[in-house]
Order: sequence, then structure tokens, then C-alpha cells
Amino acid sequence: MSPDTATQVPTDLVVDVGPVAHGGHCVARHEGRVVFVRHAIPGEKVRVRLTDAGPDAKFWRGDVVEVLAASPDRVDHFWDLADSARSWSHRHPPLGGAELGHISLERQRSLKAEVLAEQLQRLAGVDRVTEVEAVGDQAARDGLAWRTRAGFAVTPGGKLGMHAHRSDTVLPVREMPLAVDGINALRLWEIDLQGIERVEVAAPANGSRPLVLLVPAAGTRAKRLSAILSQLPDNVSVASFDPVKGEALQLRGRTYVQESAAGHEYRVTGDGFWQIHRDAPGALVGALTGFLHDGGFLDSGAVVADLYAGAGLFTAPLADAVGVTGSVLSVEGSPGASRDARKNLHGAPQVEIVQGRVERVLRQKPRNFDAVLLDPPRAGAGKAVVDQLIGTGPRAVAYVSCDPASFARDLGYFQQGGWELSGLRAFDLYPHTHHMETVALLTPRR
Repeated sequence: MSPDTATQVPTDLVVDVGPVAHGGHCVARHEGRVVFVRHAIPGEKVRVRLTDAGPDAKFWRGDVVEVLAASPDRVDHFWDLADSARSWSHRHPPLGGAELGHISLERQRSLKAEVLAEQLQRLAGVDRVTEVEAVGDQAARDGLAWRTRAGFAVTPGGKLGMHAHRSDTVLPVREMPLAVDGINALRLWEIDLQGIERVEVAAPANGSRPLVLLVPAAGTRAKRLSAILSQLPDNVSVASFDPVKGEALQLRGRTYVQESAAGHEYRVTGDGFWQIHRDAPGALVGALTGFLHDGGFLDSGAVVADLYAGAGLFTAPLADAVGVTGSVLSVEGSPGASRDARKNLHGAPQVEIVQGRVERVLRQKPRNFDAVLLDPPRAGAGKAVVDQLIGTGPRAVAYVSCDPASFARDLGYFQQGGWELSGLRAFDLYPHTHHMETVALLTPRR
């Protein structure tokens, strides 16, 4: 909240809701000023409580507290703590992480498609409308129970909690409807978590042993960790995690989880990255290998790079495709994830694993690639990496992105280098949130 509103009673406005925008909100206007409204649907008339406002601000932010004219796509929110109107009626902001829970799943996907199309047109000059595809049995599960990983805060009283959106407020929770049963079954809300700042949980979709990572507050003693450990089920691995060093200290069981995807087994250590939707790994592997296979870029003997490779989710199926006569260069900046990749791919002699920054590795190991798999973090690859990639002369790049804005920006860089968008698929891997995943095929312009 800005200094202008920190000491004031929040102001309510009545607005007509305009188009959806990237970031989980819709655009409205009040006396010429833009108001980014969360928990609305385009076409509605709503009462908004301003959460970030000031007389000199370029725009304001607000939450819906009352719907005066509802969209036919509005549904009852599945989670009271994330329902904006209900939460504000109890004098607290709603939880983050389920900001589209008031919208039907079909309309959620159409709104995400609108956001993707707008970003592509505005940032890359590409006019393209792409359906956002449902994944797995989302409809049967109402878009719930898909998260195999979840992060929690801890209230001052030691209860499991989550943050309200753009707020330091931590609200106690007694369920996480978006999480798989393996996470909710731990019933972490019944445990006294005093001395812990954060809890990270991973429960693999294959049913293998879950992992609970405890991030202790400064000065927390081993005796307190032992007390928490005694309250957790025996079949759960538990570790203490130091976010500064990035190290997990074993308290019980393993410091990693065992994941399965595309016919391979993967070890993922600590807080290492893994796709959080239970069906995401298979969907994404199928999309990217489909693009590369169909284009003739991924045959036996091909030379391929997997950049920002993590624990090797995509590296393993790429290695299968190129065979022992081909080669795959795996590049990952995180030392822990790179160590996992070495363990996961120790039986694939055609794979070379290098830990380091992508731009540095590409300079040190110049080669001509048939295809490159690019799966950068949310911020995207950036112009320097895109220019380096173009300079290596690949025949195709398969780009996996979790952010339409950074993807569209990078697509613009590829286009400046003489490349074009040859294929695009989008997936609703984060139902009830504004996030989506895209898989694109980029090729040199003919």
C-alpha cells in the first residue's frame, strides 16, 4: 500500500470493468485514471476497494468487494479465503494464488487466450489467436487438486498460513484446494510451526515419498525442529532448508523427491524446479517433441541443446530421440539442479551436462545445433541469449515459457534476427490463476 493510503480508510469506487490484462486483473477507469481491478470479469459493474492508490499515482489497484451487475461467467468461488468480497467483508484482503476462482474454467481459458494474443501483438507485432488448452482431467476435478508443490508462510502464532496478495498479511489456512491430496493429507495446519518462517512441500504425482522443507527463523534450535518432526507422518521426508546457501539438511528420509515423466525417473533435490501441475511434464514434453519431430529437427544423430535444463525433464526425451549417434548439451545455472541432472542422465553417454550461465556456456562451447530447447525462468531469455542462439545457426528453437510478456518480448528479438513463429500451443497448467504455459516453434525466416 502506498504512503498516501497507508493511514486512510480504503476508498470504494463503482466502475465498469473493461478488458482483461496480463497479471490477473482487468482494466477499468475512474475519472480518466486507470484502475487495475482484481476478482472482476470484463463487462461487469462492481464496487472496488482501492488497495494501492495515491493522488499522484499513474494508476490505482483495487479488489472487488461487491458485484452490482454480474457476468454470466461468474461462479461461486471454491475457496472462501481467496474470495475477494467475502474476505473484505471479514475485514482482511483475500489470499493470493486463486485470483480467477470466481470465473468458469472455460472463460478463464478464453481470457488467458486474450492476454496471450494482446502480448504477442503489442510486444512482437504478431497477430495470432491461440486456444489455451485444458490439461488432464481438469473439468472432472473442477480445476482443483493439481499442484504437486506448494509454499506456505507461518503466522506469528505458529500456524500454517499464506500471504494475501501484495501484502505482508499472513492468514491461517486449513486447506489448499489447488494442491494434490498428498499435500493436504499431511494436515500441516494442525502442527505447531513456531520457529519456522516458511514451509515448502512437494508430493510427486507418482505417489512417491513427499518432502517437507522447513525454513527456520534465525536462532531456531534443533530441539524445536525435532518437536515439529515428531508431528509429521513417518512416511514423509523432512529437511531443514537454508535459502541463503541453497542447502537442505536431512532431518528424516531424503532431501529430494522422485518424479516420473515421459518414461523416465527424475531425482529433484530440495526446492529444485519441477513443473507443479500433475500433468504438466507429459503435456509439455509431448508438445515440444511433437514440434521438433514433425519439423524434421529431432532425428537420430541430431545435435541438440537444452538450455535452462533443470534436473533434465526435457533432456532425457531429447536424448532418446537423437540416440547414441547424436548429442545433447544440457546447460543449467543452479548447481543443485545440475547435480540432479548428472544423476538422472548418468546412463545417457550422448548427453553433456554443463553447470553455468547460458550465455557463458554458449561462448565457451560454440557449435552448430540442429535444434535448441529454450526453457528460461519467468523473466525470459533476454536479447543477449537470443542473439547468441541465432549466431549458433540452429535450424529450430523450441521455446517453453511460463510468461506471455517475456515470451512475446523474446519473440520480437528473434524476429529482429530474421526468425519467425512457426508453431504455438498454450496450456492451462495453472487453473484458477492468471498463469499459463506456452510452447513455441521458432525457425529462420525463409
